[in-house]
Amino acid sequence: MEHARIAVAGASGLIGSALARSLTADGHTVLRLVRREPRSADEVRWDPGRGTVDAAGLAGCDAVVNLAGAGVGDRRWTDAYKELIRSSRVRGTTALAEAVAGLPEDARPRVFLNGSAIGYYGETGDRAVDEDAPAGEGFLPEVCVAWEAAAAPAREAGVRTVFARTGLVVAPGGGAWGRMFPLFRAGLGGRLGNGRQYWSYIALHDEVAALRHLLDTDGLSGPFNLTAPEPLTNREITAAMAHVLRRPAVVAVPAPVLRAVLGGMAGDVLGSARVVPARLLASGFRFAFPRIEGAIRAAL
Repeated sequence: MEHARIAVAGASGLIGSALARSLTADGHTVLRLVRREPRSADEVRWDPGRGTVDAAGLAGCDAVVNLAGAGVGDRRWTDAYKELIRSSRVRGTTALAEAVAGLPEDARPRVFLNGSAIGYYGETGDRAVDEDAPAGEGFLPEVCVAWEAAAAPAREAGVRTVFARTGLVVAPGGGAWGRMFPLFRAGLGGRLGNGRQYWSYIALHDEVAALRHLLDTDGLSGPFNLTAPEPLTNREITAAMAHVLRRPAVVAVPAPVLRAVLGGMAGDVLGSARVVPARLLASGFRFAFPRIEGAIRAAL
């Protein structure tokens, strides 16, 4: 897209802020969806909790990107927080998709890029899965299925609709790695549980590049796994962190301790998700940091 007008929900988050910076640096106009009264022309009002959005603010946009949702790793998973994780994604996506579908045909965006996650596949053990694999069982797969289904109004209105099933983003500013970097720097890093569970990761640089690739490439629709080509076990990632940061990695955290501290979220850390980006690679995307040590160094 040349000099595109792109609306971004979740523009203050780890991935959304990096995407917005990248787009702005290349001369695109980024409209940020905000939950308060807009203070400038580049802000659009919405309320994902109530499922409302100022549809007029989206008119004439070339693309709408939805990366909004309560952080999966931000708090312990109480029943109330699990409902917030689900509702913040489903209601927000529904509101945006219906707003897009309700615009006059000549004012609709060309593409609706919706966030999703590799949590879609649930526990995969040692089995590698690509985008053709069915949804898994449990809380996160159920959330991801509902999250993607909520985008149906946009797709049914003829807008190219893409789902970015993102893995664990290697970045110091948030997510799993946001917690790991300080621990490893302090010499307190180590494997989680038995360390044999697969982690499907992606460098923040490649995450943003992949999102832009999905926005720019006509004909791409449906789900795409945004993960590095070769998932690694937690034990292998721990060793790479120790090597790059030149710190010991001897403080293993037993599974029962993780379950006691994290509650339901422990399953996301201890579970194995061996997810490969088959459709992304087939579409011509090339990773700048396909290996873990490069991804860690890029984050530093």
